[in-house]
Amino acid sequence: MDLNEIRGGMLDAIAEETEQQDLSRESTIMETYNVVSDRERRTFQRFSVDTNDSLSFDPCESSSTSPTGADDGHDDDVVFRDGKDEGEINSIRNQLQGKVAEMENFAGHLEEIFLTVEENFGRQEQHLEQHYNDVLQTLSQRYDERAAGLEEEKKSKLESLYSQLLACGQALDASKDLIETAQETYRSQDKRLFLKTVIATVKRIEEFAKEEVDLTLSTNLEFSTPLADLSDVKTMMDSINAVPAPSAPVINPQMPNSATQTSLRVCWSLFSDDTVEYYELYYRPVLEDTPADSTCAPLVSKVKVKETHCTVTDLLPNAQYELWVTATNTTGISPASEKALYMTVPSPPVIKQRECTSCPEAALIRWESGNTNPVDSYTVEFSEMGSDGTECSITESIVAVPTCQCLIQLQTGRRYLISVRAVNIGGPSERSDVITGSTTGTFFYLLEDTAHPCLSISEDGFTIFYGDEELPISAMALDDNAFTRCVAILGDLIPVRGRHYWEIEVDDGTEFRIGVAYEDTERTSYLGANSTSWCMRHILSPTRHKYEFLHGGWSPDLRITVHPVRIGVALDYDRGTLSFFNVNLEQHLHTFHCHFQTFVHPCFSLDNPGALTVHNAIEAPEYAFI
Repeated sequence: MDLNEIRGGMLDAIAEETEQQDLSRESTIMETYNVVSDRERRTFQRFSVDTNDSLSFDPCESSSTSPTGADDGHDDDVVFRDGKDEGEINSIRNQLQGKVAEMENFAGHLEEIFLTVEENFGRQEQHLEQHYNDVLQTLSQRYDERAAGLEEEKKSKLESLYSQLLACGQALDASKDLIETAQETYRSQDKRLFLKTVIATVKRIEEFAKEEVDLTLSTNLEFSTPLADLSDVKTMMDSINAVPAPSAPVINPQMPNSATQTSLRVCWSLFSDDTVEYYELYYRPVLEDTPADSTCAPLVSKVKVKETHCTVTDLLPNAQYELWVTATNTTGISPASEKALYMTVPSPPVIKQRECTSCPEAALIRWESGNTNPVDSYTVEFSEMGSDGTECSITESIVAVPTCQCLIQLQTGRRYLISVRAVNIGGPSERSDVITGSTTGTFFYLLEDTAHPCLSISEDGFTIFYGDEELPISAMALDDNAFTRCVAILGDLIPVRGRHYWEIEVDDGTEFRIGVAYEDTERTSYLGANSTSWCMRHILSPTRHKYEFLHGGWSPDLRITVHPVRIGVALDYDRGTLSFFNVNLEQHLHTFHCHFQTFVHPCFSLDNPGALTVHNAIEAPEYAFI
């Protein structure tokens, strides 16, 4: 049967079975549901722009299922019966699609086997025909050589016999002549003539009698028949059933998206007409800290397969593996192919929630790779959350992120589910743990590495304390980035142009400084006393509360009659303003007008023992940016 007919019949059978499964599935769904929405999750991709910008996140226990049509208000909402939901329909459809994909893969696998068998048969047929022609040619040469030898031997024997025949003829002629002469002499009547001739005749007879005639054959009438040397023909006949050992296979470079976290799909080729019974694939992990000649080198594993591809399982995530392959037939084993390096898919990244920030229009996500080996890039995925906490059906992604942070442009006043994948040549990893991000207001954490040693930070990271106890010298070890003179701390950088707002809650008896500062503001200087920071300062005197709005050590002469307990800070990069408000009274206190050359950090300082609490991720009041 022709291979195309076999392959076509096989594919027709698979298609028919798939059609029957689809009809069965449609029948089942129609019996269970009145109407099924055909909406599917859609995915959009953006390309990342490298940024070293730095941005409320709560850990998300689990991703919610997509909302039903009944929740999104469309006319083509799904009607369900018997407690079924759209998720179950999607699950059934995905299972059937998975089975169809498996059958298609199996059909492709069978097709590869058919092609391999056909190629091997063709090569074997050509090999047999070549050997047959070689044997016939050799036998023909042996026949020609033997026939030529017999012809030479025949010619030699005939020439020898002919020479002997001529000698015998001459002897007979001489004998006949003597007999005739003797008879004539005997019949002679003349006695005188008789006596004259008889003596000469007798002498001739005596001389003839003395001559010996060889009456034996001068040559052997039998022909020599030596056995022909057909050892080379026998060798050739024996070699008809023997095939040469295969040449070395050529292992292919790794294809993109050909791996999982624990498996690799490896392919190779055989650039020759060799017959192969099976292949052996060898692999071992590549450990960078292990010398090449070390006795502790990783063990080599082996897989035996009949096709020119193989899926290797039970591997380490984001690990580099060295692979090579050999081919084997009845004659022997081929040389090993050149070694190739393959990579498994990375482990999921780990989002650093305490270092993520957000604002009304964007979010800055930071994460750790979670892999010992470097990865090629990262993909950030995010989808909007509904008011009921369910996940939107549209997932957007930012691909080709080169570093472990990404600034995402978002819509104001929404909540998002955000995750990250690591990508290498093997493919993308599983997604990281999902976190929730809000764009209601500006959100940031306090940077503990900038805190003065006398400051303590609450567990939630938003309240700072300055105690009145003396710290020992050993506890005064300072970080290179920490404040040393001013008992202060910075918040995360606010790296997005636009408007930002947060609030600070303070006690009556606490002296403080609050405002913003550049990242390189002097750690040995007080906030507001230099040109790289702007702050509102509260000084507690025996008679009143005094307030200063400091920049470069200078403050306008202002007097605030009502002590603010909750202070709002409004930063507008575009207008170049930094404003302070008494939140309880909705009272404007002061505004700095300045041109911010770079992005700034929120900054906070306590000038005497007390506490201060930061409130962020809140919506800015209308009066803050009038």
